[in-house]
Amino acid sequence: MSEKQAQAPLAEGLFTWPAKQPQLIGGRCVRCNEVLFPKQSSCPACTSESVDEILLSRRGQLWTWTIQHFPPPPPFIGDQENFEPYGVGYIELPEGIRVESRLTTTDSDNLQIGMDMDLVIEKFIDGENGEALMTFAFAPAQD
Repeated sequence: MSEKQAQAPLAEGLFTWPAKQPQLIGGRCVRCNEVLFPKQSSCPACTSESVDEILLSRRGQLWTWTIQHFPPPPPFIGDQENFEPYGVGYIELPEGIRVESRLTTTDSDNLQIGMDMDLVIEKFIDGENGEALMTFAFAPAQD
């Protein structure tokens, strides 16, 4: 990716961007304390419409995972013809929520349930206006 290529989030309100230390944007219900991702206007647990925005932890543990070997069905917006397998898993965050996420590796030798994973932002696709559309993923922790 060119250093001069503009970058934009794939969708607004999922993660802080641009940011040196990006975080997922979640919600916490004021009534029942349920943590949500992505943030919603009401709580699915108790139906309260009082949900505060919170920033979620950048590190969690791999709860489960698989390698996706076929393109997801529509409305998948990736490149169907040049599809490459990718890792997908659930990351359990300290806030008590499991987040479904792309993983940065497809090498099953580098993935183990319970391992530490760190949030990263990576290019997903090129947008219509020439910008790189960025999404979040989790990578095996390096420390």
